[in-house]
Amino acid sequence: MTAPKTRSHAGAMAYHAGLAAEGRVAQDYTSRGFELVHERWRGKGGEIDLIMRDGDGLIFIEVKQSRSFERAVQRISRTQVRRIYASAQEYLATQPRGSLTDVRFDVALVNGRGETQIIENAYAYA
Repeated sequence: MTAPKTRSHAGAMAYHAGLAAEGRVAQDYTSRGFELVHERWRGKGGEIDLIMRDGDGLIFIEVKQSRSFERAVQRISRTQVRRIYASAQEYLATQPRGSLTDVRFDVALVNGRGETQIIENAYAYA
């Protein structure tokens, strides 16, 4: 007889699934020639899952993992987008060009089969 799943067990499973999804996305970007700068960068305003370098610019990436791409994208809220922007501004303050750095905000979706879908400039119209 197996023990019932507890909330902490489910949370641990979600945490590890998130780590695996972020690793898969980081591998996708590095295979396309982008340099990984940070994983799970945490500032005062929140966390940015991945920060990649694109030449002199940066890509801030939010990774969302769920059973389907549709469910994953539904998990992005306006509040979360505002936190990502605030965290990115905080990170840019540490960079030589500051807010003049070229940036892009991507969302990387990972479905239950481990497939990825990248939405570049995802918040351009947010």
